[in-house]
Amino acid sequence: MSAPTQSVGRSGAVMAAGTLVSRVAGLARTSLLTSVIGLSGLTADAFTAANTLPNQFYLLLAGGAVQAVLVPQIVRARRRPDGEDFVNRVVTVSIAFFGIATVLLTALAPLIVRIFYSPEDTQAVRLAVVFAVICMPQLFFYGMYTVLGQVLAADGRFAAFTWAPALANLVAVAGLLWFRAASLPLAAAPRDWSAEMVGILAGTATLSIVIQLAALLPALRRMGFTYRWLWGVRGQGFGEMASVAKWTVGSIAVQQLGFVVTSRVLTRAGALGAGSGEGVGTLTTLTNAQFIVYLPHGLVTVSLITALYTRLSEAAADGDHAAVLRYHDQGMRMPSVILVPGVAFLVAFAPLVASTLFFTNTVEQTAQVALVLYGIVWLVIPMGWGFLNDRVLYAQTQTYLTFRIQCVVTSTAALVALLAATLDPRATAFTVGLGQALAYLVGSSIGFVVLRRQHGPLGLRSIASTYLRLALPAAVVAVVLAFAVRLLLPGLGADRGLSALLQGAVVLGVAGVVQLAVTWSGAHLLGVREVGDLVGPVGRRVRALRGR
Repeated sequence: MSAPTQSVGRSGAVMAAGTLVSRVAGLARTSLLTSVIGLSGLTADAFTAANTLPNQFYLLLAGGAVQAVLVPQIVRARRRPDGEDFVNRVVTVSIAFFGIATVLLTALAPLIVRIFYSPEDTQAVRLAVVFAVICMPQLFFYGMYTVLGQVLAADGRFAAFTWAPALANLVAVAGLLWFRAASLPLAAAPRDWSAEMVGILAGTATLSIVIQLAALLPALRRMGFTYRWLWGVRGQGFGEMASVAKWTVGSIAVQQLGFVVTSRVLTRAGALGAGSGEGVGTLTTLTNAQFIVYLPHGLVTVSLITALYTRLSEAAADGDHAAVLRYHDQGMRMPSVILVPGVAFLVAFAPLVASTLFFTNTVEQTAQVALVLYGIVWLVIPMGWGFLNDRVLYAQTQTYLTFRIQCVVTSTAALVALLAATLDPRATAFTVGLGQALAYLVGSSIGFVVLRRQHGPLGLRSIASTYLRLALPAAVVAVVLAFAVRLLLPGLGADRGLSALLQGAVVLGVAGVVQLAVTWSGAHLLGVREVGDLVGPVGRRVRALRGR
Protein backbone atom coordinates (compact mmCIF):
# COMPACT_ATOMS: atom_id res chain seq x y z
CA MET A 1 0.00 0.00 0.00
CA SER A 2 1.38 3.36 -1.05
CA ALA A 3 1.48 6.48 1.01
CA PRO A 4 -0.98 9.19 0.32
CA THR A 5 0.12 11.65 -2.32
CA GLN A 6 -2.90 13.80 -3.16
CA SER A 7 -3.01 17.40 -1.96
CA VAL A 8 -5.59 18.39 0.61
CA GLY A 9 -7.35 20.54 -1.97
CA ARG A 10 -7.53 17.77 -4.56
CA SER A 11 -8.58 15.15 -2.02
CA GLY A 12 -11.19 17.54 -0.67
CA ALA A 13 -12.45 18.22 -4.19
CA VAL A 14 -12.78 14.49 -4.91
CA MET A 15 -14.76 13.96 -1.72
CA ALA A 16 -16.84 17.11 -2.25
CA ALA A 17 -17.78 15.94 -5.75
CA GLY A 18 -18.79 12.52 -4.46
CA THR A 19 -20.67 14.06 -1.57
CA LEU A 20 -22.46 16.47 -3.91
CA VAL A 21 -23.67 13.68 -6.19
CA SER A 22 -24.65 11.63 -3.15
CA ARG A 23 -26.56 14.53 -1.62
CA VAL A 24 -28.37 15.29 -4.86
CA ALA A 25 -29.41 11.64 -5.08
CA GLY A 26 -30.25 11.85 -1.38
CA LEU A 27 -32.50 14.84 -2.01
CA ALA A 28 -34.35 12.81 -4.63
CA ARG A 29 -34.60 9.88 -2.21
CA THR A 30 -35.90 12.08 0.61
CA SER A 31 -38.47 13.79 -1.62
CA LEU A 32 -39.74 10.45 -2.93
CA LEU A 33 -39.73 8.93 0.55
CA THR A 34 -41.95 11.68 1.94
CA SER A 35 -44.40 11.04 -0.89
CA VAL A 36 -44.50 7.35 0.06
CA ILE A 37 -44.73 7.56 3.86
CA GLY A 38 -45.76 11.20 4.39
CA LEU A 39 -43.86 14.12 5.86
CA SER A 40 -45.20 13.55 9.38
CA GLY A 41 -47.55 11.20 11.20
CA LEU A 42 -47.44 7.72 12.69
CA THR A 43 -46.33 5.86 9.54
CA ALA A 44 -43.60 8.38 8.76
CA ASP A 45 -42.22 8.19 12.28
CA ALA A 46 -42.48 4.37 12.30
CA PHE A 47 -40.22 4.02 9.24
CA THR A 48 -37.92 6.86 10.30
CA ALA A 49 -37.35 5.31 13.72
CA ALA A 50 -36.84 1.79 12.32
CA ASN A 51 -34.55 2.78 9.45
CA THR A 52 -32.49 4.96 11.81
CA LEU A 53 -31.83 2.13 14.27
CA PRO A 54 -29.07 0.33 12.30
CA ASN A 55 -27.06 3.52 11.92
CA GLN A 56 -27.63 4.50 15.54
CA PHE A 57 -26.44 1.12 16.81
CA TYR A 58 -23.50 1.10 14.43
CA LEU A 59 -22.45 4.44 15.89
CA LEU A 60 -23.07 3.18 19.40
CA LEU A 61 -21.07 -0.03 18.96
CA ALA A 62 -18.12 1.15 16.93
CA GLY A 63 -18.81 3.95 14.48
CA GLY A 64 -17.01 6.77 16.21
CA ALA A 65 -14.31 4.40 17.44
CA VAL A 66 -13.58 3.15 13.93
CA GLN A 67 -13.25 6.66 12.54
CA ALA A 68 -11.27 7.93 15.51
CA VAL A 69 -8.85 5.04 15.81
CA LEU A 70 -8.29 3.29 12.51
CA VAL A 71 -6.67 5.99 10.40
CA PRO A 72 -4.04 6.93 13.04
CA GLN A 73 -3.36 3.25 13.81
CA ILE A 74 -3.04 2.25 10.15
CA VAL A 75 -0.78 5.24 9.50
CA ARG A 76 1.45 3.99 12.32
CA ALA A 77 1.17 0.34 11.21
CA ARG A 78 2.27 1.28 7.69
CA ARG A 79 5.69 2.06 9.14
CA ARG A 80 6.01 -1.51 10.42
CA PRO A 81 6.88 -4.57 8.31
CA ASP A 82 3.72 -6.37 9.49
CA GLY A 83 1.38 -3.53 8.51
CA GLU A 84 -0.58 -5.66 6.02
CA ASP A 85 -1.21 -8.37 8.63
CA PHE A 86 -2.46 -5.74 11.07
CA VAL A 87 -5.05 -4.52 8.57
CA ASN A 88 -6.19 -8.10 7.84
CA ARG A 89 -6.67 -8.73 11.55
CA VAL A 90 -8.70 -5.52 11.88
CA VAL A 91 -10.99 -6.62 9.03
CA THR A 92 -11.37 -10.13 10.46
CA VAL A 93 -12.28 -8.87 13.92
CA SER A 94 -14.73 -6.40 12.36
CA ILE A 95 -16.50 -9.13 10.37
CA ALA A 96 -16.96 -11.23 13.50
CA PHE A 97 -17.99 -8.31 15.70
CA PHE A 98 -20.51 -6.71 13.36
CA GLY A 99 -21.87 -10.10 12.28
CA ILE A 100 -22.65 -11.21 15.84
CA ALA A 101 -24.03 -7.80 16.81
CA THR A 102 -26.33 -7.73 13.78
CA VAL A 103 -27.82 -11.14 14.54
CA LEU A 104 -28.45 -10.29 18.20
CA LEU A 105 -29.94 -6.85 17.55
CA THR A 106 -32.20 -8.14 14.79
CA ALA A 107 -33.56 -10.72 17.20
CA LEU A 108 -34.11 -7.99 19.82
CA ALA A 109 -35.74 -5.54 17.38
CA PRO A 110 -39.25 -5.83 18.90
CA LEU A 111 -37.90 -4.67 22.26
CA ILE A 112 -35.55 -2.04 20.88
CA VAL A 113 -38.23 -0.31 18.79
CA ARG A 114 -40.26 0.44 21.89
CA ILE A 115 -37.35 2.38 23.40
CA PHE A 116 -37.21 4.84 20.50
CA TYR A 117 -40.81 4.79 19.30
CA SER A 118 -43.65 4.69 21.76
CA PRO A 119 -47.03 5.91 20.45
CA GLU A 120 -50.20 4.40 21.91
CA ASP A 121 -51.24 3.09 18.48
CA THR A 122 -50.36 -0.64 18.59
CA GLN A 123 -50.58 -1.01 14.80
CA ALA A 124 -48.02 1.75 14.35
CA VAL A 125 -45.66 0.02 16.79
CA ARG A 126 -46.18 -3.32 15.02
CA LEU A 127 -45.35 -1.72 11.66
CA ALA A 128 -42.21 -0.15 13.12
CA VAL A 129 -41.08 -3.55 14.42
CA VAL A 130 -41.49 -5.16 10.98
CA PHE A 131 -39.55 -2.31 9.39
CA ALA A 132 -36.80 -2.69 12.02
CA VAL A 133 -36.37 -6.44 11.46
CA ILE A 134 -35.81 -5.85 7.74
CA CYS A 135 -33.60 -2.79 8.21
CA MET A 136 -31.41 -3.94 11.12
CA PRO A 137 -29.05 -6.04 8.92
CA GLN A 138 -27.82 -2.71 7.56
CA LEU A 139 -25.73 -2.57 10.73
CA PHE A 140 -23.23 -5.14 9.40
CA PHE A 141 -22.84 -3.38 6.07
CA TYR A 142 -22.51 0.08 7.65
CA GLY A 143 -19.78 -1.26 9.89
CA MET A 144 -17.76 -2.99 7.19
CA TYR A 145 -18.18 -0.04 4.81
CA THR A 146 -16.61 2.27 7.38
CA VAL A 147 -13.77 -0.14 8.29
CA LEU A 148 -12.78 -0.72 4.67
CA GLY A 149 -13.28 2.96 3.90
CA GLN A 150 -10.79 3.88 6.62
CA VAL A 151 -8.30 1.42 5.10
CA LEU A 152 -8.62 3.37 1.85
CA ALA A 153 -8.46 6.75 3.62
CA ALA A 154 -5.25 5.83 5.47
CA ASP A 155 -3.71 5.24 2.04
CA GLY A 156 -4.90 8.61 0.78
CA ARG A 157 -7.66 7.15 -1.39
CA PHE A 158 -10.99 8.88 -0.86
CA ALA A 159 -12.94 8.57 -4.13
CA ALA A 160 -14.68 5.21 -3.63
CA PHE A 161 -15.52 5.92 0.02
CA THR A 162 -17.28 9.17 -0.85
CA TRP A 163 -18.88 8.05 -4.12
CA ALA A 164 -20.33 4.77 -2.78
CA PRO A 165 -23.15 6.54 -0.86
CA ALA A 166 -24.25 8.12 -4.15
CA LEU A 167 -24.73 4.64 -5.61
CA ALA A 168 -26.61 3.59 -2.46
CA ASN A 169 -28.95 6.55 -2.80
CA LEU A 170 -29.62 5.70 -6.43
CA VAL A 171 -30.61 2.15 -5.41
CA ALA A 172 -32.94 3.58 -2.75
CA VAL A 173 -34.44 5.98 -5.32
CA ALA A 174 -35.06 3.04 -7.66
CA GLY A 175 -36.87 1.23 -4.85
CA LEU A 176 -39.10 4.24 -4.16
CA LEU A 177 -39.88 4.64 -7.87
CA TRP A 178 -40.78 0.94 -7.91
CA PHE A 179 -43.16 1.55 -4.98
CA ARG A 180 -44.87 4.41 -6.83
CA ALA A 181 -44.95 2.56 -10.17
CA ALA A 182 -46.70 -0.40 -8.49
CA SER A 183 -49.65 1.93 -7.75
CA LEU A 184 -49.47 1.15 -4.06
CA PRO A 185 -51.22 3.46 -1.55
CA LEU A 186 -49.22 6.57 -0.64
CA ALA A 187 -48.95 7.93 2.92
CA ALA A 188 -51.10 5.01 4.09
CA ALA A 189 -52.07 4.58 7.72
CA PRO A 190 -50.17 1.88 9.67
CA ARG A 191 -53.08 -0.57 9.45
CA ASP A 192 -53.13 -0.35 5.64
CA TRP A 193 -49.55 -1.50 4.95
CA SER A 194 -49.30 -4.81 3.09
CA ALA A 195 -46.35 -7.22 2.97
CA GLU A 196 -45.57 -6.02 -0.57
CA MET A 197 -45.41 -2.38 0.54
CA VAL A 198 -43.16 -3.19 3.50
CA GLY A 199 -40.90 -5.44 1.43
CA ILE A 200 -40.32 -2.90 -1.33
CA LEU A 201 -39.69 0.05 1.00
CA ALA A 202 -37.59 -1.59 3.72
CA GLY A 203 -36.00 -4.22 1.46
CA THR A 204 -34.58 -1.74 -1.04
CA ALA A 205 -33.42 0.50 1.82
CA THR A 206 -31.30 -2.38 3.14
CA LEU A 207 -30.16 -3.41 -0.34
CA SER A 208 -28.81 0.11 -0.90
CA ILE A 209 -26.41 -0.27 2.05
CA VAL A 210 -25.24 -3.66 0.74
CA ILE A 211 -24.40 -2.00 -2.59
CA GLN A 212 -22.61 0.80 -0.76
CA LEU A 213 -20.20 -1.71 0.79
CA ALA A 214 -19.73 -3.65 -2.46
CA ALA A 215 -18.70 -0.44 -4.25
CA LEU A 216 -15.48 -0.28 -2.17
CA LEU A 217 -14.13 -3.65 -3.26
CA PRO A 218 -12.73 -2.62 -6.68
CA ALA A 219 -10.85 0.32 -5.07
CA LEU A 220 -9.32 -2.01 -2.49
CA ARG A 221 -8.10 -4.34 -5.24
CA ARG A 222 -6.57 -1.42 -7.14
CA MET A 223 -4.80 -0.35 -3.96
CA GLY A 224 -3.19 -3.78 -3.79
CA PHE A 225 -5.02 -4.90 -0.67
CA THR A 226 -5.94 -8.58 -0.67
CA TYR A 227 -7.93 -9.71 2.32
CA ARG A 228 -6.89 -12.84 4.22
CA TRP A 229 -8.80 -14.22 7.20
CA LEU A 230 -6.27 -13.64 9.95
CA TRP A 231 -7.29 -13.98 13.56
CA GLY A 232 -5.33 -12.95 16.62
CA VAL A 233 -5.49 -9.83 18.73
CA ARG A 234 -2.76 -10.36 21.31
CA GLY A 235 0.41 -8.37 20.76
CA GLN A 236 -1.00 -6.67 17.67
CA GLY A 237 -1.74 -3.23 19.11
CA PHE A 238 -5.43 -3.95 19.69
CA GLY A 239 -5.02 -3.18 23.36
CA GLU A 240 -3.91 0.35 22.53
CA MET A 241 -6.78 0.63 20.07
CA ALA A 242 -9.27 -0.52 22.69
CA SER A 243 -7.90 1.97 25.20
CA VAL A 244 -8.38 4.80 22.73
CA ALA A 245 -11.69 3.50 21.39
CA LYS A 246 -13.46 2.98 24.71
CA TRP A 247 -13.85 6.72 25.21
CA THR A 248 -15.20 7.15 21.69
CA VAL A 249 -17.70 4.35 22.28
CA GLY A 250 -18.64 6.14 25.49
CA SER A 251 -19.14 9.37 23.56
CA ILE A 252 -21.45 7.66 21.09
CA ALA A 253 -23.33 5.95 23.92
CA VAL A 254 -23.98 9.33 25.52
CA GLN A 255 -25.04 10.71 22.14
CA GLN A 256 -27.51 7.86 21.66
CA LEU A 257 -29.03 8.49 25.07
CA GLY A 258 -29.65 12.01 23.88
CA PHE A 259 -31.24 10.64 20.70
CA VAL A 260 -33.61 8.52 22.81
CA VAL A 261 -34.74 11.68 24.60
CA THR A 262 -35.17 13.57 21.33
CA SER A 263 -37.01 10.67 19.68
CA ARG A 264 -39.47 10.21 22.52
CA VAL A 265 -40.13 13.94 22.87
CA LEU A 266 -40.86 14.34 19.16
CA THR A 267 -42.90 11.15 18.72
CA ARG A 268 -44.97 12.32 21.72
CA ALA A 269 -45.48 15.70 20.04
CA GLY A 270 -46.52 13.93 16.84
CA ALA A 271 -49.01 11.75 18.70
CA LEU A 272 -50.51 14.81 20.45
CA GLY A 273 -50.80 16.57 17.11
CA ALA A 274 -52.46 13.55 15.50
CA GLY A 275 -54.89 13.32 18.40
CA SER A 276 -55.90 16.98 18.18
CA GLY A 277 -55.92 17.11 14.40
CA GLU A 278 -53.22 19.81 14.34
CA GLY A 279 -50.20 19.73 12.09
CA VAL A 280 -47.04 19.67 14.24
CA GLY A 281 -43.39 18.95 13.70
CA THR A 282 -42.41 15.36 14.53
CA LEU A 283 -39.31 13.17 14.52
CA THR A 284 -39.59 12.87 10.74
CA THR A 285 -39.86 16.65 10.40
CA LEU A 286 -36.65 17.14 12.39
CA THR A 287 -34.91 14.40 10.39
CA ASN A 288 -35.80 16.12 7.12
CA ALA A 289 -34.63 19.51 8.40
CA GLN A 290 -31.38 17.87 9.55
CA PHE A 291 -30.95 16.40 6.09
CA ILE A 292 -31.02 19.92 4.62
CA VAL A 293 -28.48 21.42 7.05
CA TYR A 294 -26.23 18.37 6.87
CA LEU A 295 -25.89 18.96 3.12
CA PRO A 296 -23.39 21.86 3.44
CA HIS A 297 -21.76 20.20 6.46
CA GLY A 298 -21.12 16.94 4.61
CA LEU A 299 -20.32 18.54 1.29
CA VAL A 300 -17.87 21.13 2.60
CA THR A 301 -16.72 20.54 6.18
CA VAL A 302 -16.51 16.75 6.26
CA SER A 303 -14.87 16.57 2.83
CA LEU A 304 -12.15 19.10 3.62
CA ILE A 305 -11.43 17.98 7.17
CA THR A 306 -11.41 14.29 6.23
CA ALA A 307 -8.80 15.16 3.62
CA LEU A 308 -6.79 16.87 6.38
CA TYR A 309 -7.19 14.02 8.87
CA THR A 310 -4.49 11.73 7.54
CA ARG A 311 -2.01 14.62 7.62
CA LEU A 312 -3.17 15.58 11.11
CA SER A 313 -2.57 12.00 12.23
CA GLU A 314 0.93 12.00 10.75
CA ALA A 315 1.74 15.36 12.39
CA ALA A 316 0.45 14.11 15.74
CA ALA A 317 2.43 10.86 15.40
CA ASP A 318 5.58 12.91 14.74
CA GLY A 319 4.86 15.30 17.64
CA ASP A 320 4.82 18.25 15.20
CA HIS A 321 2.66 20.73 17.14
CA ALA A 322 3.24 23.54 14.65
CA ALA A 323 1.81 21.38 11.87
CA VAL A 324 -1.19 20.41 14.01
CA LEU A 325 -1.93 24.10 14.60
CA ARG A 326 -1.48 24.87 10.92
CA TYR A 327 -3.93 22.17 9.88
CA HIS A 328 -6.42 23.28 12.54
CA ASP A 329 -6.28 26.84 11.25
CA GLN A 330 -6.75 25.54 7.71
CA GLY A 331 -9.74 23.47 8.78
CA MET A 332 -11.33 26.48 10.48
CA ARG A 333 -10.92 28.85 7.54
CA MET A 334 -11.42 26.78 4.39
CA PRO A 335 -15.08 25.76 4.97
CA SER A 336 -16.15 29.27 6.01
CA VAL A 337 -16.06 30.64 2.46
CA ILE A 338 -19.05 28.44 1.56
CA LEU A 339 -20.70 27.79 4.93
CA VAL A 340 -21.23 31.41 5.98
CA PRO A 341 -23.08 32.50 2.81
CA GLY A 342 -24.81 29.11 2.81
CA VAL A 343 -26.29 29.62 6.27
CA ALA A 344 -27.45 33.13 5.38
CA PHE A 345 -29.09 31.74 2.24
CA LEU A 346 -30.90 28.96 4.12
CA VAL A 347 -32.28 31.40 6.68
CA ALA A 348 -33.56 33.73 3.95
CA PHE A 349 -35.05 30.97 1.78
CA ALA A 350 -36.11 28.28 4.30
CA PRO A 351 -39.78 28.13 3.19
CA LEU A 352 -38.87 27.90 -0.50
CA VAL A 353 -36.16 25.29 0.16
CA ALA A 354 -38.63 23.11 2.08
CA SER A 355 -41.49 23.50 -0.42
CA THR A 356 -39.13 22.70 -3.32
CA LEU A 357 -37.50 19.61 -1.82
CA PHE A 358 -40.79 18.18 -0.55
CA PHE A 359 -42.81 19.10 -3.61
CA THR A 360 -45.27 16.23 -3.21
CA ASN A 361 -46.36 17.34 0.25
CA THR A 362 -48.79 20.09 1.23
CA VAL A 363 -47.65 23.65 1.88
CA GLU A 364 -48.70 23.25 5.52
CA GLN A 365 -46.40 20.23 5.90
CA THR A 366 -43.43 21.93 4.24
CA ALA A 367 -44.01 24.97 6.46
CA GLN A 368 -43.37 22.70 9.47
CA VAL A 369 -40.00 21.69 7.99
CA ALA A 370 -39.16 25.36 7.33
CA LEU A 371 -40.00 26.26 10.94
CA VAL A 372 -37.65 23.58 12.28
CA LEU A 373 -35.04 24.67 9.75
CA TYR A 374 -35.07 28.19 11.23
CA GLY A 375 -33.93 26.70 14.54
CA ILE A 376 -31.50 24.00 13.47
CA VAL A 377 -29.70 25.84 10.66
CA TRP A 378 -27.47 27.60 13.19
CA LEU A 379 -25.67 24.36 14.03
CA VAL A 380 -23.94 24.14 10.62
CA ILE A 381 -20.92 26.25 11.56
CA PRO A 382 -20.35 25.20 15.22
CA MET A 383 -20.89 21.55 14.23
CA GLY A 384 -18.03 21.95 11.77
CA TRP A 385 -15.83 23.47 14.46
CA GLY A 386 -16.60 20.58 16.79
CA PHE A 387 -15.93 18.06 14.02
CA LEU A 388 -12.50 19.61 13.45
CA ASN A 389 -11.64 19.80 17.16
CA ASP A 390 -12.58 16.14 17.60
CA ARG A 391 -10.32 15.11 14.70
CA VAL A 392 -7.38 16.90 16.29
CA LEU A 393 -8.02 15.09 19.57
CA TYR A 394 -8.52 11.78 17.75
CA ALA A 395 -5.20 12.24 15.97
CA GLN A 396 -3.57 12.81 19.35
CA THR A 397 -5.36 9.69 20.72
CA GLN A 398 -7.02 11.87 23.38
CA THR A 399 -10.47 10.44 22.96
CA TYR A 400 -11.16 10.78 26.69
CA LEU A 401 -11.41 14.52 26.07
CA THR A 402 -13.91 14.08 23.24
CA PHE A 403 -15.99 11.96 25.63
CA ARG A 404 -16.13 14.76 28.18
CA ILE A 405 -17.06 17.32 25.54
CA GLN A 406 -19.76 15.03 24.14
CA CYS A 407 -21.28 14.67 27.61
CA VAL A 408 -21.71 18.45 27.74
CA VAL A 409 -23.10 18.62 24.18
CA THR A 410 -25.63 15.85 24.74
CA SER A 411 -26.68 17.15 28.15
CA THR A 412 -27.32 20.60 26.71
CA ALA A 413 -29.37 19.25 23.80
CA ALA A 414 -31.33 16.85 26.04
CA LEU A 415 -32.18 19.55 28.57
CA VAL A 416 -33.53 21.79 25.83
CA ALA A 417 -35.49 18.84 24.38
CA LEU A 418 -37.07 18.17 27.78
CA LEU A 419 -37.95 21.84 28.01
CA ALA A 420 -39.48 21.62 24.53
CA ALA A 421 -41.73 18.79 25.74
CA THR A 422 -43.46 21.24 28.09
CA LEU A 423 -44.28 23.68 25.30
CA ASP A 424 -47.09 23.76 22.78
CA PRO A 425 -46.53 20.72 20.48
CA ARG A 426 -46.37 23.09 17.51
CA ALA A 427 -43.18 24.63 18.97
CA THR A 428 -41.54 21.41 20.16
CA ALA A 429 -39.56 20.45 17.04
CA PHE A 430 -38.33 24.02 16.47
CA THR A 431 -37.10 24.24 20.06
CA VAL A 432 -35.36 20.85 19.82
CA GLY A 433 -33.54 22.01 16.68
CA LEU A 434 -32.48 25.27 18.29
CA GLY A 435 -31.25 23.33 21.31
CA GLN A 436 -29.04 21.17 19.11
CA ALA A 437 -27.47 24.28 17.58
CA LEU A 438 -26.80 25.68 21.06
CA ALA A 439 -25.30 22.36 22.18
CA TYR A 440 -22.78 22.31 19.31
CA LEU A 441 -21.79 25.90 20.02
CA VAL A 442 -21.12 25.05 23.66
CA GLY A 443 -19.18 21.91 22.72
CA SER A 444 -16.98 23.63 20.14
CA SER A 445 -16.19 26.43 22.58
CA ILE A 446 -14.98 23.89 25.14
CA GLY A 447 -12.90 22.20 22.43
CA PHE A 448 -11.18 25.50 21.65
CA VAL A 449 -10.29 25.96 25.30
CA VAL A 450 -8.82 22.44 25.48
CA LEU A 451 -6.72 22.85 22.34
CA ARG A 452 -5.50 26.29 23.40
CA ARG A 453 -4.20 24.84 26.65
CA GLN A 454 -2.35 22.14 24.72
CA HIS A 455 -0.95 24.12 21.82
CA GLY A 456 -1.16 27.79 22.71
CA PRO A 457 -3.14 30.47 20.84
CA LEU A 458 -5.27 29.10 18.00
CA GLY A 459 -5.59 32.40 16.15
CA LEU A 460 -9.33 32.56 16.89
CA ARG A 461 -9.42 36.35 16.83
CA SER A 462 -8.13 36.42 13.26
CA ILE A 463 -10.48 33.56 12.32
CA ALA A 464 -13.44 35.43 13.85
CA SER A 465 -12.53 38.46 11.75
CA THR A 466 -12.67 36.29 8.63
CA TYR A 467 -16.10 34.96 9.55
CA LEU A 468 -17.39 38.46 10.29
CA ARG A 469 -16.14 39.85 6.98
CA LEU A 470 -17.90 36.98 5.23
CA ALA A 471 -21.10 37.28 7.27
CA LEU A 472 -21.66 40.98 6.57
CA PRO A 473 -21.99 40.75 2.77
CA ALA A 474 -23.64 37.31 3.02
CA ALA A 475 -26.47 38.64 5.21
CA VAL A 476 -27.04 41.70 3.05
CA VAL A 477 -27.12 39.70 -0.18
CA ALA A 478 -29.47 37.06 1.28
CA VAL A 479 -31.96 39.66 2.51
CA VAL A 480 -31.95 41.53 -0.83
CA LEU A 481 -32.37 38.30 -2.79
CA ALA A 482 -35.24 37.07 -0.60
CA PHE A 483 -37.00 40.44 -0.88
CA ALA A 484 -36.52 40.48 -4.66
CA VAL A 485 -37.91 36.95 -5.12
CA ARG A 486 -40.91 37.70 -2.95
CA LEU A 487 -41.58 40.94 -4.87
CA LEU A 488 -41.13 39.49 -8.36
CA LEU A 489 -42.60 36.01 -7.73
CA PRO A 490 -45.20 36.43 -4.97
CA GLY A 491 -46.87 33.02 -5.46
CA LEU A 492 -43.70 30.96 -5.70
CA GLY A 493 -43.88 27.77 -3.65
CA ALA A 494 -47.66 27.69 -3.40
CA ASP A 495 -48.08 25.19 -6.24
CA ARG A 496 -47.47 21.50 -5.62
CA GLY A 497 -46.14 18.74 -7.79
CA LEU A 498 -43.41 18.66 -10.40
CA SER A 499 -43.92 22.33 -11.29
CA ALA A 500 -43.05 23.28 -7.70
CA LEU A 501 -39.80 21.31 -7.95
CA LEU A 502 -38.78 22.80 -11.29
CA GLN A 503 -39.69 26.39 -10.44
CA GLY A 504 -38.12 26.24 -7.00
CA ALA A 505 -34.95 24.55 -8.26
CA VAL A 506 -34.42 27.21 -10.96
CA VAL A 507 -34.98 30.12 -8.58
CA LEU A 508 -32.89 28.62 -5.78
CA GLY A 509 -30.12 27.69 -8.22
CA VAL A 510 -29.89 31.18 -9.72
CA ALA A 511 -30.23 32.86 -6.33
CA GLY A 512 -27.59 30.56 -4.86
CA VAL A 513 -25.06 31.40 -7.56
CA VAL A 514 -25.73 35.13 -7.05
CA GLN A 515 -25.43 34.66 -3.28
CA LEU A 516 -21.98 33.10 -3.57
CA ALA A 517 -20.68 35.41 -6.30
CA VAL A 518 -21.71 38.70 -4.67
CA THR A 519 -20.75 37.53 -1.18
CA TRP A 520 -17.31 36.47 -2.38
CA SER A 521 -16.84 39.76 -4.23
CA GLY A 522 -17.73 41.76 -1.14
CA ALA A 523 -15.61 39.58 1.14
CA HIS A 524 -12.65 39.86 -1.26
CA LEU A 525 -12.92 43.64 -1.10
CA LEU A 526 -12.95 43.34 2.71
CA GLY A 527 -9.67 41.41 2.58
CA VAL A 528 -10.79 37.79 3.03
CA ARG A 529 -7.87 35.99 1.38
CA GLU A 530 -9.58 32.60 1.59
CA VAL A 531 -11.88 33.69 -1.25
CA GLY A 532 -8.86 34.05 -3.51
CA ASP A 533 -7.48 30.72 -2.29
CA LEU A 534 -10.75 29.05 -3.32
CA VAL A 535 -11.49 30.88 -6.58
CA GLY A 536 -7.89 31.38 -7.76
CA PRO A 537 -7.18 27.79 -8.84
CA VAL A 538 -10.49 27.66 -10.73
CA GLY A 539 -9.65 30.91 -12.53
CA ARG A 540 -6.20 29.64 -13.47
CA ARG A 541 -7.68 26.42 -14.81
CA VAL A 542 -10.21 28.36 -16.92
CA ARG A 543 -7.51 30.63 -18.33
CA ALA A 544 -5.35 27.62 -19.14
CA LEU A 545 -8.22 25.98 -21.03
CA ARG A 546 -8.86 29.16 -22.98
CA GLY A 547 -5.18 29.35 -23.93
CA ARG A 548 -5.20 25.92 -25.56
